[in-house]
Amino acid sequence: MRKIGIKEIEDIALGASLLGAGGGGDPYIGKLMAMGAVKECGPIDLIEPEEVPDDALVVPIAMMGAPTVLNEKGAGGSEYRALYDMTSDFFDKPIYAFMPMEAGGVNSMLPIAAAARMGLPMVDCDGMGRAFPEIQMVTFTIGGVQATPMALADEKGNSVIFRTITNKWAEDLSRAVTMRCGGNVAIAPYPMDGAVMKKYGVKGIVTRSETLGRAIRTAKDSKDTDPETAFLKASKGMKIFKGKISDVLRETRGAFNYGHVLLDGISDYRGQKAEVTFQNENLIVKVNDKILATAPDLICLVDTETFIPVPTDSVKYGKRVMVVGLPCFDMWRTEEGLKLVGPRYFGIDTDYIPVEERVKGSVQ
Repeated sequence: MRKIGIKEIEDIALGASLLGAGGGGDPYIGKLMAMGAVKECGPIDLIEPEEVPDDALVVPIAMMGAPTVLNEKGAGGSEYRALYDMTSDFFDKPIYAFMPMEAGGVNSMLPIAAAARMGLPMVDCDGMGRAFPEIQMVTFTIGGVQATPMALADEKGNSVIFRTITNKWAEDLSRAVTMRCGGNVAIAPYPMDGAVMKKYGVKGIVTRSETLGRAIRTAKDSKDTDPETAFLKASKGMKIFKGKISDVLRETRGAFNYGHVLLDGISDYRGQKAEVTFQNENLIVKVNDKILATAPDLICLVDTETFIPVPTDSVKYGKRVMVVGLPCFDMWRTEEGLKLVGPRYFGIDTDYIPVEERVKGSVQ
């Protein structure tokens, strides 16, 4: 167990925005929410999965909806109490700890804010090891865990608890309510006991986010190598492309951000072109019409000078970015994992090939 305060939040938010693969919401908005809660209520306890009793009730906390909507309307803070009360009342049992459901600018921060305001610890574990756009896309689904009973609450005071027959039904029904509530809500899916969390969760995700954030922040301080090489080494990322954004096609549809980012090559990639397609998160990158990475591997856009991740809702014309690929959590590369989050699920007509094989030795 260790404390998470303001300094740690800075690095966690930065690193989690890289693991968000373009999604998970604006890290600045999420950071403000977490910092505000910690300043008001004090630092939180971050506990290891092994510290959670097997029979304890653990609940992920997350934002659902289009990240661009959260930038406009924010979150009220009362949602955490509503989620806690509905879930603990349903099970007639207090919640032992919160945890993130995914890595991302907002969804790594929301559990910190909730834990601080509710006086609970947060577990260093999540269900993705990155961010994905739909509720059923978690390692817990592979383990047969049900997304419901799932509590949902908006900033206005509306709340509901779902019981669904499948995790995809939980996605579809809660997405419809999210749209009616303004396109963005807080949710508490996959309530589970400690034993299940330890078996199927992605352990150490908060610590990894913090380590990545520190590496991004200090990349320019490296004395042994150039900043870009230092960043790629620390992140274990593979450089796929460097370019200037020449066009952005974006729309909000069904509480998702959809779109394409077009890039003209710079530096060693001058004269080449790339395209990144996203649904909240980046799903595929093509260079000169050749696929070089797809989901479930992480496709991340970072600033070429600072290496700060650029979320899909922040990409804009003229910005210079490096496209970086990171291998996903091993469970996503199984047959069951690829059924949930492989390229064909997203309508991409290609078989999954690991990013390291597609890039073929381009690790810098």
